[in-house]
Amino acid sequence: MELGLADKVAVITGGSAGIGLAVARGLAAEGAHLVLAARGAGRLEEAARAIRETYGVRVVPVACDVATAEGTARLTSAAEEAFAGADILVNNAGAGSNETVMDAPDDKWQAYWDLHVMAAVRLARGLVPGMRRRGGGVILHNASICAVQPLWYEPIYNVTKAALMMFSKALSTELVADNIRVNCVNPGLVLTPDWVRTAKELTAGSGGDWRGYLDEVAGEHAPINRFATPEEIASFVVFLCSERAGYCVGSTYFVDGGMLKTV
Repeated sequence: MELGLADKVAVITGGSAGIGLAVARGLAAEGAHLVLAARGAGRLEEAARAIRETYGVRVVPVACDVATAEGTARLTSAAEEAFAGADILVNNAGAGSNETVMDAPDDKWQAYWDLHVMAAVRLARGLVPGMRRRGGGVILHNASICAVQPLWYEPIYNVTKAALMMFSKALSTELVADNIRVNCVNPGLVLTPDWVRTAKELTAGSGGDWRGYLDEVAGEHAPINRFATPEEIASFVVFLCSERAGYCVGSTYFVDGGMLKTV
């Protein structure tokens, strides 16, 4: 299927691992050029080099923290300098949390608000003017099923991802007249490096069967009885970035193996 993504420019946050890296590879396979953001410069440079060599597209790595105003400004400037803007923005950077509402301090709430919400707000303000000049664009927000079906042990994650989903809806209404399509993706369980690391930590004192632990998690939450691969999420994201999804505006899409329990 021709997706019409050749020579488009995509900015991807959290682009050096997990879903972000899978999205980067998926877009590069369609001929899109990339501006990849992540905090760790070493892993980011390695990912950028591998994508260049495999797909023959331009890749600009930007080591920055998008939870800060300085980081988003640096990323926006890099896209302008390298490509005179961008056609696609994938807000993917994020992290799970672990706390109770009663014990979590203000600074933890603020840190997750900055990472999950303000990064998306600032990048929209920074990149939308360029999208308007280019005749339109696509903005996708990677939220979570936890935005509507929370897990009890991560209230800050649940709340900030719900806010990101609402921001996506509000932004979509504001930008649709500019031919900029905004949508949100709510994945369920995805086998990212973070999940593997957490599983290894939790099973270290009881035999180290981290794969068995993840199987139990999948069996409890997902009727499909497994985690998604990052590539399965990325395939859907790439489609939403394409002209084939031209009538998709202001929606939230669940890619969760049946995990959502409501209609």
